[in-house]
Amino acid sequence: MTPFEAIKGVVNAAQPLPRVLTGGQPSAAHLEALKNAGVTTVIDLRESMEPRPFDEPATVKALGMKYVPIPVGPHSMTDATLDAIRSALKEDGEAPVFLHCASANRVGAALIPHLMLDHGFEEDDAVDTAMRVGMRSAELMQWGVGYARKKSEG
Repeated sequence: MTPFEAIKGVVNAAQPLPRVLTGGQPSAAHLEALKNAGVTTVIDLRESMEPRPFDEPATVKALGMKYVPIPVGPHSMTDATLDAIRSALKEDGEAPVFLHCASANRVGAALIPHLMLDHGFEEDDAVDTAMRVGMRSAELMQWGVGYARKKSEG
């Protein structure tokens, strides 16, 4: 089973880069399938107060994968948050990672800087990719694009 096949059924499941899988909330079965498909890290962008269908951190850790919570919400839409997401996406070298929130709206926005700054995407292509993976918020899009523009100029 490929990592992408492991997330079949996850809302907005996508594989925008060879080693980056994205989507909405996975089930425990999805996480087990991801582990079996070679995924080493799960990056969760949901805030701590969001409802969760199961104890995801414990499940990920029990499967032997790394769980990286980087909450994205109205009060955490900062450069530091995007720095942390970019760092987490690059941390495990070539091993596949799964980046998710509840619906992939935040995932798409957080992916824009990674696509532009770390993979050479043009802004329009990065935004198109973010929309394909689930981004729907203009405010989130501006956050991701603004960060990428600022970092590429600096």
